[in-house]
Amino acid sequence: MTDDRLVFGAFTIKRRYDARPERVFRAFTDREIKQRWMGCEHVASPMIEHLDFRVGGKEVSRGGGEDGEHLFEGTYLDIVEGRRFIFAFVMTVGGRKLSASLASVEILADGDGARLIFNEQGVYFGQDGWAEREEGTAVGMQQMADWLAANEETV
Repeated sequence: MTDDRLVFGAFTIKRRYDARPERVFRAFTDREIKQRWMGCEHVASPMIEHLDFRVGGKEVSRGGGEDGEHLFEGTYLDIVEGRRFIFAFVMTVGGRKLSASLASVEILADGDGARLIFNEQGVYFGQDGWAEREEGTAVGMQQMADWLAANEETV
């Protein structure tokens, strides 16, 4: 039996990074850099297969998990270089569509660092996964902070 419920939700994560805004922005938009920090504890060996960072461009990544392959397929809807971007994405797990979301990332100057505001809203199909999604996203934002701190600034 299929659960046809739609579970709507949203969350916002705010963080401050000890890195210039341009560097934080690039951590999202440069495939090689993003590959080094992205992922969460629920996905083993995540791999970015495609990252075309432009309006209308696509991003595809996948990795293994206890519940099967995790597939992220996104499209960039709006980009203000160095400042913000908006994207829509679908997550599929084990061959089953899990969720569809709209997300925004704002990066603002904050003294000698940057303030990030990540907002996601959308729908889960048949289950409530919002707490886990927010937790996984927060883990990713911490992994990016760790990468920024451990790697020399080149931007």
